[in-house]
Amino acid sequence: MTMTEGGKITGTQDTDYNLIWFTERCLMNALRLETYIEDAQRSGDSELEELFRKAQAESRKGAEQGKALLRSRLGRRSAVSCCGRGGSTLG
Repeated sequence: MTMTEGGKITGTQDTDYNLIWFTERCLMNALRLETYIEDAQRSGDSELEELFRKAQAESRKGAEQGKALLRSRLGRRSAVSCCGRGGSTLG
């Protein structure tokens, strides 16, 4: 399904949503793979365990990259929305 809303209704640009979705999926994948690793350990399948551990490491890496980019982008937008209209909103 392709979403072309563009932020007019939700207030969230498609690229923001995509980054949030990507980060969440990476985190969920890392969690799910932990179950698969445990299953492989119980069955004594070290080859499968190794595959799942590598995949989990890549998912964690993707999640960390996504979180870093989100922090960067949210920080930039906060500064613009806070101070971009003539000053601070604090007083």
